[in-house]
Amino acid sequence: MAKNSVLGYPRIGADREWKKALEAYWAGRLEEPQLHSALKDLRLQNWRNLQERGIDWIPVGDFSYYDQVLDTAVMFGLVPPRFGYEGGTVPLSVYYGMSRGTKTAAACEMTKWFNTNYHYIVPELQGVSPVLTENKPLLAYREAKSELGIDGRPVLLGPLTLLKLSKGYDPSEMDVWLERLLPLYVQILQELADEGVAWVQLDEPILVLSLEEPDLRRLKYVCETFAASVPGVNLMLQTYFESVDHYQEMISLPVGGIGLDFVHGRSGNLEALRAYGFPADKVLGAGIINGRGIWKAPLRETWELLKELQTYVTPDRLLLQTSCSLLHVPVTARQETQLTRELRDALAFADEKLDELVFLTQALGQDRESGVIAGKLEENDRIHAALAQAEARNRGDVQQAVAVIREQPLDRSLPFAERYKAQMARMQLPLFPTTTIGSFPQSAEVRRARRQWRTGELSESQYAAFIREEIDRWIRLQEDIGLDVLVHGEFERTDMVEFFGEKLAGFAFTQNGWVQSYGSRCVKPPVIYGDVAFTGEMTVEETKHAQSRTKRPVKGMLTGPITILNWSFVREDIPREQIAYQLAYALRQEVEALERAGIGIIQVDEPAIREGLPLREAEQAAYLAWSIRAFRLATCTVRATTQIHTHMCYCEFHDMIDAIAAMDADVISIETSRSHGELIGSFERNTYTQGIGLGVYDIHSPRIPAIGEMTAMIDRALRVLDPRLFWINPDCGLKTRNSEETVLALRNMVEATKQLREQHAFTR
Repeated sequence: MAKNSVLGYPRIGADREWKKALEAYWAGRLEEPQLHSALKDLRLQNWRNLQERGIDWIPVGDFSYYDQVLDTAVMFGLVPPRFGYEGGTVPLSVYYGMSRGTKTAAACEMTKWFNTNYHYIVPELQGVSPVLTENKPLLAYREAKSELGIDGRPVLLGPLTLLKLSKGYDPSEMDVWLERLLPLYVQILQELADEGVAWVQLDEPILVLSLEEPDLRRLKYVCETFAASVPGVNLMLQTYFESVDHYQEMISLPVGGIGLDFVHGRSGNLEALRAYGFPADKVLGAGIINGRGIWKAPLRETWELLKELQTYVTPDRLLLQTSCSLLHVPVTARQETQLTRELRDALAFADEKLDELVFLTQALGQDRESGVIAGKLEENDRIHAALAQAEARNRGDVQQAVAVIREQPLDRSLPFAERYKAQMARMQLPLFPTTTIGSFPQSAEVRRARRQWRTGELSESQYAAFIREEIDRWIRLQEDIGLDVLVHGEFERTDMVEFFGEKLAGFAFTQNGWVQSYGSRCVKPPVIYGDVAFTGEMTVEETKHAQSRTKRPVKGMLTGPITILNWSFVREDIPREQIAYQLAYALRQEVEALERAGIGIIQVDEPAIREGLPLREAEQAAYLAWSIRAFRLATCTVRATTQIHTHMCYCEFHDMIDAIAAMDADVISIETSRSHGELIGSFERNTYTQGIGLGVYDIHSPRIPAIGEMTAMIDRALRVLDPRLFWINPDCGLKTRNSEETVLALRNMVEATKQLREQHAFTR
């Protein structure tokens, strides 16, 4: 019979126990032994759940104290010298220093994991020599077996992906680094073989990208080295997030199995199977359950897919899997009791996906017309039909309005150079205007007031008064610090996407649908299940209040259509492009309302535009075209003297400069401090002629940056960027920092700016 497996399971716990333990440890409320104990309990609970639900091949080693890529780096001793690591097992102080920074050392760069909402820590290879500090997969395997009797499948990030995602070495040194790492990988595999491990999941998601011949040669060399050195272990060469381009080369590799994504990469991988078949001596890991979406699988359609797969591989060599790790979805839908019936019935979080896998595995060898199977398929059909027929998905007014405006011109009334001059004159801004990205610290008092308002302990008027007081306090603080363009602080907002979703039609919200974004930062993405529509002003009241308290300009703060799209769980019955235009039309109405209220600067953030970029190069231009169109649709109707800002963070933008310029924002702020100014190199190679602010310090780290650090970074940027168009700001919003850190860092930022203004006084 066929077997089943998952590629990974959410580490955060059904009630975010993982997050709470980490943050208690960082705050000093939990000692290190207590942290280890709490995370072990959660790890065992996860394995026990997989075991009891009927998963055959249970992954071990996918659990992490922060991030799986960081885990691999420290396992190989890849610790940057600035953290003072002296060898041996990497202590937690160094591990968390790499991810969060210390008072003396900047954190390692953080960026998006392929095209997902998850962030990983980028390994740094410069100045380090790899050595095996501990065999993490072996430790996980032993724990699962001794505690629960589980003969698990260790998960190991492959050397090709590890090197491709790392920094600090020249591409010409790729083979040198491969030779350094391979003996360590062999040692890991040999120790696993000695322990009796039969299968290892070797994750190489880099294989779904367009690889050139040298990388294919390296892949072949890696697999041949493993096969010759450790013949006792079968490798499941695992890919996900897309189809593979080099299928023929992959199926000829000396591995025990190959894992392919038949959800996001369905058409490409099926086409390859139909053309070249599948080797009779390998296991096919078929990713048939969507590991990134929250909707129940279309079981009848999936059944037909499995029937076709069985024409290429016998049942005993077919492994039914999730398309990727379930890290990207919430843990369980059993707590979602407040949604409409048709929506609740259609949800499948991690645990529900396990049930789907088990059902399909058990049903595969049976007659589809048998009572239990036929009933299950009919129930699944009914659930999907009920959601499709829901009134929220069939709003003719929205669909007609969007069809009209998407065909209209999306140009501003004046070209950038003319309107920017008029904007700066209207606002009377100095050289190097200083500002922040939008949010200020969400203190315990802010969170408590919001909780009391939601539970009815505070009335609407009492809560509104509290928010106004917080706005007033931070307006005074910003003026005292010396910022030029102020923000209201976003104290009324929990999350930059959830806040807007709660005020737009077509959205639903889960009670406990949390997923990990980075580190202990968990988000609860909204669910876009219907047609999106504007229902009334969302941000005008707070922004107007802030502006009434100061003579300095206050920015209106909105989240852009593509970020709302990419940071939500999205309906799958219509193209994402169509949803983006619905969002853009709704946001346009808010932009226009802010302008009518006298707000002269409006920031429409798009931090997630890059992460929605398709992995396949052939599909990227089309995505960027409609993403840019959606942004312009939301912003193009304002007057020339109204300044449009946007913000992007933690992504590789070197190949997107033209697309960013095409958005036609007057000012864009981009993260650069955590990547140690590397983004500046993009502007050394590419011309950018609109307003820009490169973040001068990392808001995800508790350290207070020195003035000299900031001026050095800005000086380099000003070699290639026009000082008259240059803004100075932090990397991102400040909601996760405390007030003391925020004020001290911003004072240093303003002081650095004053020094620069003196140096560049002639530029005025």
